[in-house]
Amino acid sequence: MVLSEPVIRVCRYISDTGSGVGVVDEAGGVRPVAVPSVAAALRAARSGTLTAGDPVPDARLTAPLDAQEVWGAGVTYLRSRDARIDEATSTAAALYAQVYDAPRAELFFKATPGRVVGPGEPVVVRHDSHDTVPEPELALWLDSDLSLLGIGLGDDVTARDLEAENPLYLPQAKIWQGSCALGPWVLAWSTAVPLDSLEISMEINREGQVLFSGRVPLSRMHRQIDQLIEQLGHNNLFPEGVILLTGTGIVPPAHLGLHAGDEVCIEGLYRGEPGYLGQLRNPVVQGGAQ
Repeated sequence: MVLSEPVIRVCRYISDTGSGVGVVDEAGGVRPVAVPSVAAALRAARSGTLTAGDPVPDARLTAPLDAQEVWGAGVTYLRSRDARIDEATSTAAALYAQVYDAPRAELFFKATPGRVVGPGEPVVVRHDSHDTVPEPELALWLDSDLSLLGIGLGDDVTARDLEAENPLYLPQAKIWQGSCALGPWVLAWSTAVPLDSLEISMEINREGQVLFSGRVPLSRMHRQIDQLIEQLGHNNLFPEGVILLTGTGIVPPAHLGLHAGDEVCIEGLYRGEPGYLGQLRNPVVQGGAQ
């Protein structure tokens, strides 16, 4: 099967017969591709040379990354800036206001591949945080030269009470096992789809009820995508490529933190139509001290 559809969804999967890189077809089936990595599949999709085999029975999607680091950007939406001012001390509040207006964006290291979970796998609440929240974001899959290979969904899970207590606690507020989710697939990039026509939505479900929901168009981003990518590359090399989370414009109210047993559902919409970037669903578990 030669892939020529305008929408190519690259994934990683496991099944009873093995694991590998594949594509998700229109019927939701997973078809294997004969390439060694997600990045290689995205390059082949860009060049029009990607081919796929027959659907794999019982395939389950996993996090669609290889050996890339994951980085994040903050204070990229006006709502995001306001939320952090509200939740921070007066000293820290001034820092977030300054970042919003500064030429230099807030960029931070988020995760190694081993700390990332995929669709259906649990995200983790820090044991020493009482206000850990999901942050639904557009994720960019970038090649080693920082060219854009694909887009998808990400969850930059954050212990916002630690971040609000002191900005120097940002690494602890952002990085731990299970603090980042990616998936369900990567959409091979096409310039025919303007990013500002996309929207991100999120629901937090608890005991069968919607605890919180929000939705934001990417057109509300204060920072330009090209600016974030360009600054990420300053004095940095990414030989395996890199995944960049572009910030959130959906912020749950204060003290509405995640509990064990909750479920987070993030979705990407194109011109109001759901399903374009798929659904990233993750149950929530409580982390331990070790």
